[in-house]
Amino acid sequence: MNVLLWTVYPYVAVAVLVGGLIWRYRYDKFGWTTRSSQLYETAVLRWGSPLFHFGVLMVLVGHIGGLLIPKSWTEAIGVTEHAYHLMAVFVGTVAGLCTLIGMAILIARRRLTGPVFAATTRNDKAMYVVLAAVIVLGLLATVRANIVGDGYDYRETISPWFRSLFVFQPDPEIMAGAPVGFQIHVIAAFALFAFWPFTRLVHAFSAPVGYLTRPYIPYRSRDPRPGLGPRRRGWEGPPTLPRGGR
Repeated sequence: MNVLLWTVYPYVAVAVLVGGLIWRYRYDKFGWTTRSSQLYETAVLRWGSPLFHFGVLMVLVGHIGGLLIPKSWTEAIGVTEHAYHLMAVFVGTVAGLCTLIGMAILIARRRLTGPVFAATTRNDKAMYVVLAAVIVLGLLATVRANIVGDGYDYRETISPWFRSLFVFQPDPEIMAGAPVGFQIHVIAAFALFAFWPFTRLVHAFSAPVGYLTRPYIPYRSRDPRPGLGPRRRGWEGPPTLPRGGR
């Protein structure tokens, strides 16, 4: 079971993520969009969307730093384990709460605004459920282990296991000793990765790179300017030519 959960399952999820993104980009380019509902409602969106995206960005930065940067590196630059632990717990909790509150606002807006709810698909609803489960499980694991409990240094177990996946030498026994709350959170996170390409979340892999080389868009005024011929209204016919002329 440990080999299945902590060796096979992560690679399958990542394979589905990469293959799904390639398939989606190749065969569903027109569907590669957030299907924005900003035209239907903006008052609530301007609160929920920045809060959600700010929280997600902070959570992503925290996870990258905690999972990919070895503990010895931070200690080498003078960051003690205690200082890192306090910073990670505080920033991670705040970021998780911002993400959860922002998503709650967006879900309430989607449910209570008629046109927005009409544009919501079953795929969107399933995506919200999986995404909310990952966030809630991560918050519960952090609060239970590091705020209510005696503390847990995931950089000694989960981080080495996660980095070992990239060198194709995973050690499932490391994850087997992690708290159950963190294990469930990791399982849910990889499920989200596998589900990602088939949802509106694909827009996270888009970047406006073409904007840097896109030519300028010329705008021409319709106002009369000197040197132009007389304007005609749409219902007026073409100008008549003199008799005998062409």
